[in-house]
Amino acid sequence: MVAAFGTYACMYGFRKPFAAGRWEGEGLGEGLKASLVTAQTLGYALSKCIGIGFVSGLRPGLRVAALLGLVGLAEGALVLSGALPRPWNIACLFLNGLPLGMVFGLVLGFLEGRRMTEALVAGLCASFILADGFAKSVGAQVMAWGVAERWMPAVAGLLFAPPLIGFAWLLKSLPPPAADDVAVRRERAPMDASMRWAFARRHGGVLGWLVLAYAAITVLRGLRADFAPELWRSLGYEGQPLVFTRSEVWVALAVLAANAVAVRWQDNTAAFRYGLGISLGGAGLVFGALVGLATGVLGGFAFMVMVGMGLYLPYVAVHTTLLERLVAKAEDRANLGFVMYLADAGGYMAYAAVLVLGGGGSRADAASLGVFSRLSWILVGVATVAFGVL
Repeated sequence: MVAAFGTYACMYGFRKPFAAGRWEGEGLGEGLKASLVTAQTLGYALSKCIGIGFVSGLRPGLRVAALLGLVGLAEGALVLSGALPRPWNIACLFLNGLPLGMVFGLVLGFLEGRRMTEALVAGLCASFILADGFAKSVGAQVMAWGVAERWMPAVAGLLFAPPLIGFAWLLKSLPPPAADDVAVRRERAPMDASMRWAFARRHGGVLGWLVLAYAAITVLRGLRADFAPELWRSLGYEGQPLVFTRSEVWVALAVLAANAVAVRWQDNTAAFRYGLGISLGGAGLVFGALVGLATGVLGGFAFMVMVGMGLYLPYVAVHTTLLERLVAKAEDRANLGFVMYLADAGGYMAYAAVLVLGGGGSRADAASLGVFSRLSWILVGVATVAFGVL
């Protein structure tokens, strides 16, 4: 858990610090920051599509080398972003997102197919909850040191490079699943194209509803993460870099505990139903937070924490339990990377579409909270129906 948590948390140091900047200026007809977020998301979404084949088919012995190579490419794109004049940094953020989208699947491959997979992957998912806020705090701090905004993402990435290498070495040292793990969760093997098509045809109905629910949650989770400074300013929090991290600590603790409990169920069907239950519970938390903010019962900090818990409960349940137990129940030879990247491709393509077509809450700061709230009512409703059908 430590190895996976640390590796993926460090990856966020190459992806999210730029979101701490304001990036005031014009780009592609929108505010420059909105264009940067959109470009990185498009690269990340394309990466998820490539990862369906790349991650699911990669031999285990090549994972760490591939991981470090992909992160190195992402840092190179950040250096180019600092060196080139605007608006070329928009293209650089696309190139930054393109390799990073495959890192999660490479780390996930070390954890799947074990009796403790839910607990291990919950720890991994806690990394991107905490690291999302921490990376933005680091980005804000780097600028406070006097580093120019254009160079801040590259400098922040360099700070995360040494620990990333150390944690990746720990990952490489992990033993494969034991015989008892394989007996309960099935052997996980690289998949070729024919294996992927066979699994998708056999389980397409369940996968379709899961991808729909996951896509709706991914859009909201992305808006909350990428436009966190704007949302916090709308709620009255200005110039407080640590608020990004403080809020996510509470979110991570609650989500980690709720999802890790799934290891108690050895029966794959029972565990799958538990995952659906906490996913629906998360949707209820989001609805409660929206009502609480509208009526004045909740303050800004409590609203952001409650929405974060409500979004990450189903988001993480898909990673830790729902897809893992679907693979464990199936008779087909498969791996978690394949089904996870099917879901991720759908989720990030949906998020990219929202950013490109609708702005996704990226307009003026004063309007971003209202846009986020309206989208939350709609998309959490869609996710609730999809989880309920299952």
